[in-house]
Amino acid sequence: MDTEHTEDTESPDSTEEFLLPRSRRANERLHAMVPGGAHTYAKGDDQYPEDLAPVISHGSGAHVWDVDGNRYIEYGSGLRSVSLGHAHPRVIEAVRREIGRGSNFVRPSFVEVEAAERFLATVPTAEMVKFTKNGSDATTAAVRLARAATGRPRVAICGDHPFFSVDDWFIGTTPMSAGIPASTTELTVAFPYGDLAATEELLTRYQGEVACLILEPAGHTEPPPGYLAGLRDLADRHGCVLVFDEMITGFRWSEAGAQGLYGVVPDLSTFGKALGNGFAVSALAGRRDLMERGGLRHSGERVFLLSTTHGAETHSLAAAMAVQATYVEEGVTARLHALGERLAAGVRDAAAGMGVGEHIVVRGRASNLVFATLDENGQPSQEYRTLFLRRLLAGGVLAPSFVVSSALSDADIDRTVEVVAQACAVYRKALDATDPTPWLGGRPVKPVFRRLA
Repeated sequence: MDTEHTEDTESPDSTEEFLLPRSRRANERLHAMVPGGAHTYAKGDDQYPEDLAPVISHGSGAHVWDVDGNRYIEYGSGLRSVSLGHAHPRVIEAVRREIGRGSNFVRPSFVEVEAAERFLATVPTAEMVKFTKNGSDATTAAVRLARAATGRPRVAICGDHPFFSVDDWFIGTTPMSAGIPASTTELTVAFPYGDLAATEELLTRYQGEVACLILEPAGHTEPPPGYLAGLRDLADRHGCVLVFDEMITGFRWSEAGAQGLYGVVPDLSTFGKALGNGFAVSALAGRRDLMERGGLRHSGERVFLLSTTHGAETHSLAAAMAVQATYVEEGVTARLHALGERLAAGVRDAAAGMGVGEHIVVRGRASNLVFATLDENGQPSQEYRTLFLRRLLAGGVLAPSFVVSSALSDADIDRTVEVVAQACAVYRKALDATDPTPWLGGRPVKPVFRRLA
């Protein structure tokens, strides 16, 4: 049963009546059994205002319900993985059809043939593909393959992009590097996004040592003109492998990813998140001569590319095929852009109208919007983020980002903008007081990557 969300923006304590007792108890039970209280750090209750981290009961379309009976308009669904909305009928039907025929066998299923053909038709810049369950396995396989192909030890990552893998070669570069030998971390070097000169300097400094350049082809800003083509040229001249991490840009930028939109072909690329609309499936794709090193039809040294028991579960591959067909046939990418543009314009107008347009800042491509919460000095603030999230939750909007799904309606967007306007009114009061503390309701939210708990 839905619970009506109301709030009085006049009082710092106006969200006190918005309580989540069942969610709070469920979170305590989770922490007693699961380290961090969640199986993904970005879903942890430390990412939400104190005692206001809803535990989800179920979802449908662009809405989710928590165990306390509250309904929310949801953004960033499944950490950007559920781009068609929860329980999308076409995807669910494809999954049900396959799962009733068995999900995993001792030999490849014919679904693997169909899924590979569908993927390579959707991403024609790739010549071969191998499926797995998560993005980290795919990116780590790309790194291993690049090292094997080049005989070089170092990995060059884009230092401006937040995440590539749970594996040591990346996590060792973050503040959560406990347990990772320094000798591993030293083999990962970083280059800045958009700066070809700095990247060339890095490749020259480590001449003959860098196996690959790995980056998201686009992020919160568009690539500078000629940048991706310039990276392609640098990789060729320095003999390293160019890897596009398309976990986020895949489908949201175009059905064929950012490489399809910008016309620059990497040697290897990785896809996930939107590929399965919430089902566990990701992919490593790329040049045949590289990918085949992990196969059987060559005379060289074998590369242990990807080999996972559940990597080709039939129902997940069926989900991926249904997602790709839906994107192509229904123009989903264009719809995501249209919804994002409507939302971004509404949020910016609401923030400006309440006098906080320079403090609540919407960034990114329309299909992949995030927001920044800035303090009175224009600096990023976890305290003001806490205030903002608290007001959104009280208004029935669950939004760690403003990443849209195609299931959102215009009415959902309009309601979101109304709630944002209410939150902005409180934000203005806190700015005027130069202290958001009375509006936090407890400790501030915390960044995922930090050294201490």
